[in-house]
Amino acid sequence: MDKIQTLAWRNGKLVLLDQTLLPNEICYKELSTEKEVFDAIRTMVVRGAPAIGVSAAYAMVLAAHEVDKEDFEPFIVDYEALGEHLSKSRPTAVNLNWAINRMIKCAHANKNFSVSKIREKLEQEAIAIHNEDLQINRKIGENLLSLLKRGDTVLTHCNAGALATSEYGTALSVFYLAQEKNFPLKAYANETRPRLQGARLTSFELYHAGVDVTLISDNMAAVLMSQGKVDAVIVGCDRVAANGDVANKIGTFNVSILAKHFNIPMYIATPTPTIDFDCITGESIPIEERDGEEIATINGVRIAPEGIKTYNPSFDVTPAENITAIVTEKGIAYPPFDVSLKDVFNN
Repeated sequence: MDKIQTLAWRNGKLVLLDQTLLPNEICYKELSTEKEVFDAIRTMVVRGAPAIGVSAAYAMVLAAHEVDKEDFEPFIVDYEALGEHLSKSRPTAVNLNWAINRMIKCAHANKNFSVSKIREKLEQEAIAIHNEDLQINRKIGENLLSLLKRGDTVLTHCNAGALATSEYGTALSVFYLAQEKNFPLKAYANETRPRLQGARLTSFELYHAGVDVTLISDNMAAVLMSQGKVDAVIVGCDRVAANGDVANKIGTFNVSILAKHFNIPMYIATPTPTIDFDCITGESIPIEERDGEEIATINGVRIAPEGIKTYNPSFDVTPAENITAIVTEKGIAYPPFDVSLKDVFNN
């Protein structure tokens, strides 16, 4: 890809690529308040669990400057309140709360410093989270590549690429690493209704990166698999439960059923911060339900009757039994996941 950045921290402001305008327009938004980042996350200007986590960390830096208190106790009360507000922007992505909590812990850890110094420490912590995400993504790509053969064709759903993270991506990192190592791979990208992240984002970034990518509509995956044209399925995720159940973009569950039926390996690419050991099974994962207009319209044009009832969950849960392996930056977890995820996490 030409140097298109998903997010950047510049001169005390968070700069985000507005992904709602892709692929037709490349536009950056400069944000200077926690509320602006909240809105950007909620409206999917920025999306993808890792990118949301990094953005949340920087939002908490902005929040620290918004709190006009110079004594620690009143400062931390208002600071935590802004963190609580930010946490409601998108409830399914565990990276959001992970980053907020890490920033709050950083503030507490430095409570003996002046509030001015705490603000500096918080900025350093957010930058560290950003840099860690970049390194995590590259390592995930290396681990994924070890599971594939030269010339394999991979089906992916939604967008878990460079546009969903700091760089490389999670599920799509394998394609960037393959290019660096001259390891030929092909991709099929599901369009990913209703917001078309596969069509607008995945196909956009892979095509511009020179990857051999073919776009299909979501209901074509079964035919593709039946024709022997898919060697593996690789998707990202927004939360992994302790038993290996995984929440990802709506439609991932469908793909996992098809992959299992056709005996195609189903790999989940995830950074370890996305593993939620407090969430015992997928039944405990909160599933965001979005405005029904997302499925009743396409690009602002109505395709369904006015007043029609809609049901629009943004995510679904893929059960652990449909998953071949969960690939992290620390290693690859295989069933039984309730054991292997802890082993990988503590590696």
